[in-house]
Parts: sequence; structure tokens; C-alpha cells
Amino acid sequence: MHLYIHIPFCESKCHYCAFTSLKKHDYENRYFEALYEDISFHLQKLNIKKNSIKTLFIGGGTPSAVSAKNFEMILTLLEPFLSKNIEFSSEANPNSADIEWLKAMKNLGLNRISFGAQSFHPKKLEFLGRIHDQKMIFKALENVNKLGFKKINLDLIYDTKLDDKKMLEFELEQLKQIKNLITHLSAYNLTIEPLSAFAKKEHFKKNAPYLMKFFIQELQNLGFLQYEISNFAKNNVQICKHNLAYWKGLDYLGCGLSAVSCYKNERFYTAKNLKSYLQNPIFRDVEKLNQEDLNLEHLFLGLRSIVGIKECKLSKIQKEKANLLVREKKLKFEKGRYYNLNFLISDELALYLSS
Repeated sequence: MHLYIHIPFCESKCHYCAFTSLKKHDYENRYFEALYEDISFHLQKLNIKKNSIKTLFIGGGTPSAVSAKNFEMILTLLEPFLSKNIEFSSEANPNSADIEWLKAMKNLGLNRISFGAQSFHPKKLEFLGRIHDQKMIFKALENVNKLGFKKINLDLIYDTKLDDKKMLEFELEQLKQIKNLITHLSAYNLTIEPLSAFAKKEHFKKNAPYLMKFFIQELQNLGFLQYEISNFAKNNVQICKHNLAYWKGLDYLGCGLSAVSCYKNERFYTAKNLKSYLQNPIFRDVEKLNQEDLNLEHLFLGLRSIVGIKECKLSKIQKEKANLLVREKKLKFEKGRYYNLNFLISDELALYLSS
């Protein structure tokens, strides 16, 4: 089993963000009480065994926007269920994850940290609505290395309207300076989400595939191997096990406001409204996934990552199409699986196979 916990609180709302997040902390104590009830109930309902949770990911929102003390009760509850060699990740912002917060979270078992840097350039940070600067990013990375973290991720965003080759070369130059301080990189192509601030105006995205190819190639030249369309690791040990579980289609439990779970071919959604969640944190809206849904998900998730797609799950026509893509050197076939040779066209390949 894999567990995701959502913390909706933020210091500010980034312009590209459409996730459920809250600026005010008025409900912080009540939220963690509801979260405790949510997790406790579902540990019992799903009959989660001791030492069976292989990965724990705390996301948001901004987990570092709240005191580490808030997590003590939750992690005490979870402790018997966590695997001995668990990957325990948390998102954090460079401006709010000070050394005291990092130290306290490490003492609670945190062993993988993911910083939402998004950019090193002041104009681009302002454009994205970020409230930190490059110095804060470097300081946060120095702190986690000083504390002995062995798994450190940095998030970047590209393909904004400010991005051209010169801007991306600037980002890469800063990365060179700190590449020994991180072990993993997530580079996200800007997506204009319907509920984000960017969606209300036009011309925020560059839409330049050649820049995407350039940036990805240069990241690999720096020693970060691409294993998913947006994710790069220095080696196999540094691959994010939690995200890999999603791409493999494994069962996971999501707790907290607007969280999603997938368990035994059903998808579960918590309340999206804070007051509704606080009133009934154990509520789940259930979506039953039919075989067509599962097959489509298998194609899209497998082709966007190193997971690949199983030959045995393809229909006769899909196998014929997949073998054609092998001959065209777009897919590779090995040990009963088809693997994508170009993650940038993963959606197109999945649509072709599913049509």
C-alpha cells in the first residue's frame, strides 16, 4: 500500500496552481483532527497490515507552511503500519522549510524532500507567483545536505512565455552549481489549469516543443536520467518510489482535502470543500473503473514512464499497432513489455494504440 496525505495550507497562491490550497490557517487545528480521523478510519476499513505502507508522500498546498508539530499525532498513528524501509517524502518551499522545520521532520522519519523551486530567475519567479528567491533555494539545499538527507528533489517549470533558449541556459547554469546537492529533478512543462490565475488571461505559455527537447537533453547531459516525462534521477536508487506506484497502477490511499485513492479497481474522492471535509472527513465519492478505463490508464501511465505496457494486456489489434511502432523505432519490445523510446510523444502513442 502507498499513502498520500494532502496539506492544503499555503503562504500564497501561485499563478499556475489549481490544487486545493488555502491561504488562511484559521482551520489548521481542526484540519489535522479531521485528517487523523480520516486516516484512522481508512486504515481499519481497508484492513491495512502492519509494516505494509511502502511509501508515504505529504503534498499540498505547502506542508512546510505548517508547524512540524502538527504531524506528530498523524505519524504516531501511522508508525506501526509503515514499512521498515519506507520512502517518506514531503513537499516543501525554500522560504518556509527552515532548518528547524527540516530537523523536526527528519526526526519524525522524513527521508526524502522535494523543494518547489520552479525557477532560479527573479523575473520568472515573480511571473509564477513564487515568494522565494534563488538565495533561499540554495540555502534550503545546503540545510538538507547538512542534516544528512540522501534523497533531495527540486521542481522546475518551463515553457512559460518568459522561456527562450537564453532563459533555459540560465536555469541550467544555476543547476550546474547545485547539482551535487540534489539527487532528483522534476521538470514540468507549464500547464494552464482551468481554475488557476493563468487561466483568466492569455499568452502565459510558450508552446515551443524545440525548447522542451533542448531542456530535457541538457538535463540528461548534467547527469539526470529521464525515467518519466517530467522526472529525472541520478540513478535507479533515486527514482521516486511513490510516483512509480502510481504509474504501475498499484493501490494507494489518499487522505485529506481533495485527495484521491485507487483501490481494487475503484477510485475514491474526498470532499473538495474544506467545511464539508471537516464535517465528514471519512466521506468518499466512489467511481467504479471498468475494464476499458483500466486498459486506457495502463496505456497512458505505462507509456509516459519506464514502466512500459504489458503485451498480455493488449488486444490483437493493439499488439499489431504496437509492433508497427516497434518497427518505426518509437517503441521497444523486451521481456513481454513495450517501452516508449520518446516520452514527449507518450500521449500520442497511447491515443494511437487505444483508437
